[in-house]
Amino acid sequence: MPKPFFYTFLLILLVQMQHILPAFAQQDFVLKGVIFQKQSDFRLANVQILNLKNKLIVGTDYTGAFSIKATLGDTLKITKKDYADNYYVIESQRDAVIQLSQNIQLNEVRIVGQSKKQELDEAMRQYRGQGSFYNGKPPVLAAIASPITGLYELFGKTPGQARRFQAFSKTETEQISIDKRFNKDIVKQNTDLTDAQIEVFMDTFRPSYDQILLWNEYDLIHYIKASAKQLKDGKAPPPLKKLY
Repeated sequence: MPKPFFYTFLLILLVQMQHILPAFAQQDFVLKGVIFQKQSDFRLANVQILNLKNKLIVGTDYTGAFSIKATLGDTLKITKKDYADNYYVIESQRDAVIQLSQNIQLNEVRIVGQSKKQELDEAMRQYRGQGSFYNGKPPVLAAIASPITGLYELFGKTPGQARRFQAFSKTETEQISIDKRFNKDIVKQNTDLTDAQIEVFMDTFRPSYDQILLWNEYDLIHYIKASAKQLKDGKAPPPLKKLY
């Protein structure tokens, strides 16, 4: 091939490549990702992801996972009720890991529960302040230093009342811990149960304190979804009798 023709061909090829390469660079792909609650392993369901460029909207499933059509450089807007909005710029085709921060409003729920616990603790301190409570276990020196008081603590009526209150306080504190994680809000977020069904669900499938201690947030969501299906299929056991 004569050199003039070769250079002309090469120039045309370079011009064409300038148009082709950007097209490949901007090619659409499916971005996959997962949304977590910030500073925890709690995966968030029902999170809305909006691609601000192509206007596509998707939501996360109960495991917090999502997939959305995008191109490099697109920006995603991530929103969920009771959480602060977040923005994510797509810089690669790798799976995205995104975190959302809770709004201050959610912390108020914890404060209410904590206030109740503080009230119980204060009542226990008042028992101790009256000199009539040793958590049910008066020290031996108390009986030696003051025999009458020591015997009263061991066999008197007030220590029995204090011990019963201590048991009540322990039960109430455990129930507060359960309510913080297993409540109507989280059931509504992860099921399509009606309000009437949720009332039944809360009594029938209320987990124990030991279960709540063992479960992470993913375990809890899985339990709620599986139990809701059981309720809707008519396979729910009768509600347990409340002991508190």
